[in-house]
Amino acid sequence: MAQGKTDLSIPKKVQENAALGLRLRDEHGFGGTEVGEHMAEKLAAGGDLSAEEVRHVAHYFPRHAHDNLDQTGEDGGKPSRGYIAWLLWGGDEGRAWSEKLTQELDRED
Repeated sequence: MAQGKTDLSIPKKVQENAALGLRLRDEHGFGGTEVGEHMAEKLAAGGDLSAEEVRHVAHYFPRHAHDNLDQTGEDGGKPSRGYIAWLLWGGDEGRAWSEKLTQELDRED
């Protein structure tokens, strides 16, 4: 726990999603930005994020919820750029985790 009583450790599923995003980005050569790639490396490595980093992750999702997330590549085609980017930030689990933590951190402030 890095700040207050809020546990800022990265959940396993968030780590797995970020690692998958990195693999897909490497395999297909697209998806996300350098900032997203850097965050995915941090998320995939596990450990804790700072409170500022958690807020940064949480701010990503509302801005990109409209991206093409349905094209996962599971039908044999290429995954969409939006799907890969979403995974880089931890996927659906990353969104739920970072938004919940941001609310906790806001209460501590």
